[in-house]
Amino acid sequence: MRTPFYFYDLPLLRRTLDAVQEQLDRNPSFRVHYAVKANFNPGILAEIAARGFGADCVSGGEVKAALDAGFPADGIVYAGVGKSDEEIRFSLQAGISRFNVESAAELQIIDELAAEQDCVAPVSLRINPDIGAHTHAGITTGLAENKFGISYEQLDEVMDLTLSLPHIRYCGLHFHIGSQILDMADFSALCNRVNELVIRLQRGGRPVGDINVGGGLGINYQHPNHLPIADFASYFDTFRSHLQLPMGTPVHFELGRSLVAPCGTLISRVLYVKQGTHKQFAIIDGSMTELVRPAMYRAYHRVENLSSSEAEEVYDVVGPVCESSDVFVKEMAIDKCRRGDFVAIRSAGAYGESMASHYNCHPLPESYFFEG
Repeated sequence: MRTPFYFYDLPLLRRTLDAVQEQLDRNPSFRVHYAVKANFNPGILAEIAARGFGADCVSGGEVKAALDAGFPADGIVYAGVGKSDEEIRFSLQAGISRFNVESAAELQIIDELAAEQDCVAPVSLRINPDIGAHTHAGITTGLAENKFGISYEQLDEVMDLTLSLPHIRYCGLHFHIGSQILDMADFSALCNRVNELVIRLQRGGRPVGDINVGGGLGINYQHPNHLPIADFASYFDTFRSHLQLPMGTPVHFELGRSLVAPCGTLISRVLYVKQGTHKQFAIIDGSMTELVRPAMYRAYHRVENLSSSEAEEVYDVVGPVCESSDVFVKEMAIDKCRRGDFVAIRSAGAYGESMASHYNCHPLPESYFFEG
């Protein structure tokens, strides 16, 4: 079997989806859309689609992948700051449930393209709430300086434009403040901002519609064996307790990482153990081409030696790509490594396979599933 490859634990994915469903059963107005960008492996998509969840997409390719996996068109929402004409036309023809619109310019283009097809496009307006989430700067999306969403100052003007366009149907408001968020205070702050906007719209005689609060719930990367499922109870309880919306208002969530990250592992093999002047390196055949998060975000993933039970030694675990940033972890104590040992890079089910590349002419990794 060629390494590196992705290994997915489907029983863990199913337990995770069960935990989400338990929360939805307690909150009939809540709807979950899986963020396809986290992992669009067809096997993963099929598992989630079979649960009746919707899909959150950020490209025409993701819309097609969701449809191919069995997500119904009326459960697909399409977000993203740069939707092309081709992608918009395809999504209109497919009959998706919603475009999350990020600017007045985009709104006018969607109106024109819907007119071409003699249809009406359902839209929500993505609002930039100017909230700084406690996460890596590269995955914040709710600050005024970020490229996402419509600013507070523009909301009234864009709302009036939305209501005036003949081929646009206004459906609600959309928010998203970032990813890998573990501090529930960030989500409480989002709720407060949503509440303020709802009051503002109501006082101005403008419709509110439904509310999409995005996603962003993180997982515990440090302890994947002891804490394999995200804290969905605290997450959904935060919104239930803090949102103040008209009775029965649908609330949409776009969960990605928290659903699929724990179930995925990148399996690699030790090529060499190299003794440097000041440190020891375990050079593996996995690299930033298969899992770019450590190189891009300095993200932490637990690394385990599956072939050894010898006393731990300290290594920098690195890949073969000709970049100094191709490092998975520095100075980690793991069981003694030898050439040919299998190592597991844990919690790699989100933004792993979906961000893999052919850099250095590396082949894309294969994927395998444990059915239980």
